[in-house]
Amino acid sequence: MNVEELRAARKLLKEYNYQATPQDKGYTDKTLYINLSDNTILEKDVPPLMKEKFIGGRGYGLKYLWDATKPDTKWNDPENEIIIASGPIGGITQYSGTGKSLVVTVSPQTDSVIDSNAGGYFGPFLKFNGFDALELQGKAESDVIIVIDGKNGVIRIEEAPLEPSNSHELAEALTEMYADNDRDKVNVAVVSTGAAAEHSLIGMLNFSFYDKKKKQLRLKQAGRGGIGTVFRDKKIKAIVAKISGITADPNHVVDMKAIMERGKNFNKEMRELDDEQCEMRTKGTAHLMEIMDDYDLLPVHNYKFGSHPEAHKIDSEVWKSRFVQGSPDGCWIGCNMSCAKGVSNYLLRTGPYKDQRVFVDGPEYENAAGLGANCGIFNPDYVIEANFYCDTYGICTITWATSLAFVMECYENGILNEERSGGLKLNFGNADSAMELMHQLARGEGFGKIVGTGTRKMKKLFAEKGWGDPQFMQDIAMENKGLEYSEYVSKESLAQQGGFAMTNKGPQHDEAWLIFMDMVNNQLPTFEDKAEALHYFPMFRTWFGLVGLCKLPWNDVEPANNAETDEPAKVPEHVDNYVTIYKAVTGREFDNKELIRQSERVYNFQRIFNLRRGFGVRKYDAQPYRAAGPVTVEEYESRADRYDTQLQEIIGVDPAGKSTAEKVAILRKHREAQYESLLDAVYKRRGWNKNGIPTIEHLQNIEMDLPELVEVVQQRFD
Repeated sequence: MNVEELRAARKLLKEYNYQATPQDKGYTDKTLYINLSDNTILEKDVPPLMKEKFIGGRGYGLKYLWDATKPDTKWNDPENEIIIASGPIGGITQYSGTGKSLVVTVSPQTDSVIDSNAGGYFGPFLKFNGFDALELQGKAESDVIIVIDGKNGVIRIEEAPLEPSNSHELAEALTEMYADNDRDKVNVAVVSTGAAAEHSLIGMLNFSFYDKKKKQLRLKQAGRGGIGTVFRDKKIKAIVAKISGITADPNHVVDMKAIMERGKNFNKEMRELDDEQCEMRTKGTAHLMEIMDDYDLLPVHNYKFGSHPEAHKIDSEVWKSRFVQGSPDGCWIGCNMSCAKGVSNYLLRTGPYKDQRVFVDGPEYENAAGLGANCGIFNPDYVIEANFYCDTYGICTITWATSLAFVMECYENGILNEERSGGLKLNFGNADSAMELMHQLARGEGFGKIVGTGTRKMKKLFAEKGWGDPQFMQDIAMENKGLEYSEYVSKESLAQQGGFAMTNKGPQHDEAWLIFMDMVNNQLPTFEDKAEALHYFPMFRTWFGLVGLCKLPWNDVEPANNAETDEPAKVPEHVDNYVTIYKAVTGREFDNKELIRQSERVYNFQRIFNLRRGFGVRKYDAQPYRAAGPVTVEEYESRADRYDTQLQEIIGVDPAGKSTAEKVAILRKHREAQYESLLDAVYKRRGWNKNGIPTIEHLQNIEMDLPELVEVVQQRFD
């Protein structure tokens, strides 16, 4: 169906004319509010207190969601919101990694607050069109497209009955529809999801950008927590942002010279150091594959193992040979990291697009490690195809990969069989069944639909049906707070165990990645050292999501003299870049201490938001034992020398004469006690009580003792 036929079938439900408010020092101080239940469109002023305390991005999303919902609001209630926001730095083009936006909602997977970040052009375009945030509430009666057209000063809600369901087709059609000509495609950005989001709890959102060098529409994802599921539950097919063009200073910053100087220095580092450090420009995050395998950190067979003899089949050199080379791969203008790699002209072998050639964005490390190694499938063609279909169907690749790995281990342990799986053989390494399972989910059929509920609900279902031992499934189901683990083995890094399970939203590596500091370099020998790292790094990383930044340019390429600094893990020169840029954009007084305090305010707000929803205490920071140590005899014996040595030297137990099962139990008791001690130390450092609740005194110290927060804390303090 062509664009004109799609356009002819549209029905205008609401039109709102407006004049875009220009940015001043990175802000418009306006929010676009849309309620789809009655097609309300409003421009809302951002209150000064919100701007001061919540900064932007994730902070704005959390505050709007708090105000819009009640403690018992469900993810599919009309009052639940989806908020998309960038931040004051978002959209500048003189420094790398400034195109991020944050998406916040009540999650179908966790029943609490989820935030997820995405690249692409939509976040900056929303700002250029006059809005610091987009607030979506209510439910439409039928599928709609929302159009935010700053070029023509109009916002429309249109009934859209004929648009394709899947993102690669839908985003291409809408880009063609709203671009004035081929050159104008770069000025259109689309947010969409796919068919699987309608049939699952794990749907994600795709944010488009038009790559004018490759003449190709491309997609970046806000993947975690089922935001795409909420999107489709609201009957939103897509959101389109159209701008008139990108100027040199759309944010109207205070000191452009300072920003350009820091950007120039960073670009020089990328040119001179990337090839010897991370090869981001040729491999993207997939450069991590053999590094993780070498250090026994690559998840294999549902995190049982950390390496595999066949890992070389999906290592970074394989991806380098598959990726399109020779043109920039930034997902926002001006980013010289160029890490958004992709495979061009790929011939699909399965599914509704079989025999079609497509562009595949990725695989990134998480996709190759999860879809590939964690499921025991060391086939690059499978990984590419699964990556493509996850994206276009609107499936979070991390959630799908980790859920599938759990299913495969259940199958190999007799918890599942062909009768229970609808005839699918779901053993590790079975690429054909894995692909069919995904296609089932997109069709809303069979066992695929069960896997689409996520790991937490599957382990509960399997236990209720009497298919397996509930404790064993609890131990191997790699989820915390209802969110699946991202793709790193944390068994030998106590700090990383905390970095995953102590998160507000669930185990996502964007909050803290401490494996090398802790396990490889032994920089965190004491509980106090680990607690300090689990305070600083989550707070520091939170800040990226407040101001509109990608974290990769912070530490994936480091200055040549970084190892000589006092705190190389923090990359102090780059931290100083961010301090300088924030001041140069906003004109506010600012230093690296205030950076952490800004994040502490929002981080503690999110913790109390969880508390208001009935979570946010110590028991929800518990981790599955597979994240901490070997669950099975097979697992222990695969690393017997390591574990026997630890029993002898760390625990003081002679392993001689003991059965493997006895040794597993001894190690488990020790590691579980270590984790509880870690919780105590981290809670104390973060200003929380032993149950993980922020104290009133701490809220006062960080100037976040807002009455509504104090009330929730006082109700739950114990």
